[in-house]
Amino acid sequence: MAGDAPPAPRHRAPPKTTYPCTVESHGHGHGHSTTPAPLSPLAARIVVGLLVAIGIAVIGGAIALWPSQQHAEIPLPFQTSGGGAVQSEAGTVISQDIGACGSASAGRVFTGNPTPPVSAGYECQRSIVTIDSGPNAGTKTLIEIVPGPGQPDLRTGESVRLVRQTDPTGTTQYSFNDYSRGLPLAVIVGVFAVVICIVARWRGFRALIGLVVAFAVLVGFMLPALLDGAPAIPVALVAGSIILYTVLYLAHGVNLRTSSALLGTLTSMLLAAVLSYIAIRMTHLTGLSEEQNTDVQAYIQHVSITGLLLAGFIIGSLGVLNDVTITQASAAFEIASADTHTTRRQIFSSAMRVGRDHIASTVYTLVLAYAGGALPLLLLFSVAGRSIQDVLTGDAVAIEIVRSSVGGIALALAVPLTTAIAAMLARPGGREPATATAPPSPRKSGRHSR
Repeated sequence: MAGDAPPAPRHRAPPKTTYPCTVESHGHGHGHSTTPAPLSPLAARIVVGLLVAIGIAVIGGAIALWPSQQHAEIPLPFQTSGGGAVQSEAGTVISQDIGACGSASAGRVFTGNPTPPVSAGYECQRSIVTIDSGPNAGTKTLIEIVPGPGQPDLRTGESVRLVRQTDPTGTTQYSFNDYSRGLPLAVIVGVFAVVICIVARWRGFRALIGLVVAFAVLVGFMLPALLDGAPAIPVALVAGSIILYTVLYLAHGVNLRTSSALLGTLTSMLLAAVLSYIAIRMTHLTGLSEEQNTDVQAYIQHVSITGLLLAGFIIGSLGVLNDVTITQASAAFEIASADTHTTRRQIFSSAMRVGRDHIASTVYTLVLAYAGGALPLLLLFSVAGRSIQDVLTGDAVAIEIVRSSVGGIALALAVPLTTAIAAMLARPGGREPATATAPPSPRKSGRHSR
């Protein structure tokens, strides 16, 4: 009789733990749980359908806005004396001293020693430079530079770039253009790429490929389209969308997590474009406080400076928006996978706590990054004796204030939007969250009871 007692409890035990979600919530097995019904596949299909529709619209926009092959005249400041494009050659400083200016060899090509100046006038820095590339490679030239603020201070052994052009008589002339930074930049970029690949591995490598694609989109599509006179906002939105589709899916893979971040980023980018347009109209920003914009207005008159400002605002917001949206999507999916009993509302609330911290830190990043770029301007204003109100409301500083404010608004709104999308998709349709922790089925228990 004692041997018949144990089988009965073992046979009745499994039904008590078959529904762990309901037991956790109410302590009985009547199926009343705080966990909502699983999301149907409709939400995932809606998100994917929206991304496909947006992608088709982006492709159509790129085709409609694709720049023509018309030739653009070279602006006057960038022309040589013959009206052509400036050509530069590599050079190396082999000697340098201070002496009288006015040598006939200045800027000319020679092989021996430079011709001494005819008369001793004012003194300048004289640098003999070997020409290392181009049709005059292996020869020398003399660079005379009058010392003063903003003038280069060349040293023996330094690599430089020389502008090569011809004077009205057809004689080749050389002048200093800039320091040669090819090798140092390559080293810095190489170290950056290696560190990214070591830490992030293949994902980091794919992110670097995404950067190359983004640069190609800006140079191959956006800039030529703006130069072609296309409207700035559609061009920036199309270019930004192409960059986002490529960078996000390439770096993070094609999945619902990335798709939720992409949809949130695209929506936030559109919002940033609208806010930028309204802010620029309200504050009457011109952009003419910057020398580059003044040159564009003077020499490329069919390009709108306001349009350039708008495009800059939109493209400039992509990096920070991408950062917060992918973080929020990852946080929501990780919270969902870490606790299979978590509801979608709890996923949203937990991920939003992460998002609020991220908003606070990223706002500092936005403001301090723009302030760092404007330090020379702020330094000049600080000694100009102008009131702080005049400084802040001036065009140059107001641009940075508006840029950071618009980016901050778009950033703050992107967090709840992306978190909500990710929380909805973190529970795939038709799958109960708690089934992964369910114990053996009654059928298996029944076999053991026998």
